[in-house]
Amino acid sequence: MVMKRTGIVSVIAAAILLLLAGCGKNENGSKEQNMGEEKSKIETITASELVSEMKIGWNLGNTMESLNSSAIKKMPAVNWETAWGNPVTSKELIDAVIDKGFNVIRIPVSWNDHILISGNWQIEEGWMNRVQEIVDYAYDQGAYVILNTHHESWYGTYYDKEEHSAEVLAAIWSQIAERFKDYDEHLIFEGLNEPRKIGTDVEWNGGDQEGWDVVNHLNAVFVQTIRESGGNNPYRILMIPGYAANCWEAIKHIEVPDDNKIIVSVHAYEPYDFALNVQGRGTWDQDTANIDTIMSSLDTLFISKGIPVIIGEFGAMYKNVERNEQERAAWAEYYVSAAAKIGVPCIWWDNGAFEGDGELFGLIDRETCEWKYPLVVEGLMKGLQAN
Repeated sequence: MVMKRTGIVSVIAAAILLLLAGCGKNENGSKEQNMGEEKSKIETITASELVSEMKIGWNLGNTMESLNSSAIKKMPAVNWETAWGNPVTSKELIDAVIDKGFNVIRIPVSWNDHILISGNWQIEEGWMNRVQEIVDYAYDQGAYVILNTHHESWYGTYYDKEEHSAEVLAAIWSQIAERFKDYDEHLIFEGLNEPRKIGTDVEWNGGDQEGWDVVNHLNAVFVQTIRESGGNNPYRILMIPGYAANCWEAIKHIEVPDDNKIIVSVHAYEPYDFALNVQGRGTWDQDTANIDTIMSSLDTLFISKGIPVIIGEFGAMYKNVERNEQERAAWAEYYVSAAAKIGVPCIWWDNGAFEGDGELFGLIDRETCEWKYPLVVEGLMKGLQAN
């Protein structure tokens, strides 16, 4: 830049302005510059720095992500919220979870049945209001909140559905971003949950080239949509998954944008036979192999390169066998400790289920706020303290 010469009056005026602005020496004789308005934390914090402030998380599962294709779209939000057997979410429940030591609350939300099918894909106002109310339960307590899109049928991880999926994703996230634009770094957006080819042979086995390509494209559209939104969104920390949030093959194919405010999201219920297989064994048996392998892979692929990771879903379900709670507690301690060693927070999948023959991942009774498996919760917290 070429500077024009100024006269003596201009020089003196400039000097006076500098003095008035605070340039000079402070009481200690050191230089003190006026840098203008101090930047907010959300502007300056990186994803790695934010993740380092997280301890352990809890999912509000089987609640705001319920689906019911036969229901009327404008049915009151609480009818959807309770459709899968859980009660209306209370502030007391979220307070109890945070008071127990969980400082990350993930809120899975399906927008699928709450948008206009044609036009601008507008989200129903009552649904958005209820989502915000639940977000505020945790956000107002200073917890980190992860808000996502979950169980959506408008997208497909196929080339012929790619553009349509991108269009709807951008429309939904632009509305969410607008509603929450003034929230600070404690609110994190997660673009998709387990995007995959539903009902196919490659649904859960890591995917294929087409699936990887489309998921990477949708992740890029998500990031661009948020970055082009208003308020704090250009600086917001974002989470992106690989295909199906797979923790084995798909993580090798995630394209992470050149953006230091991105977190990679994976889900890992391991070892599967103990943790997630309903027909599997009820004892852990100190089977650490898969846990160790996953942590090593995450470290090599991401952590060592400065890319933070969150295990957005994990857990070991209840099984009606002797010493199951003790086994789950020991597993939880080892799992969380192994993840903490590489700086990866884990978020327990709590679907509120305690009885039946399905996936029983409940930890806290949502009516009474009683912790049903205190040894498991104790194991989770011990895992944090082990490092």
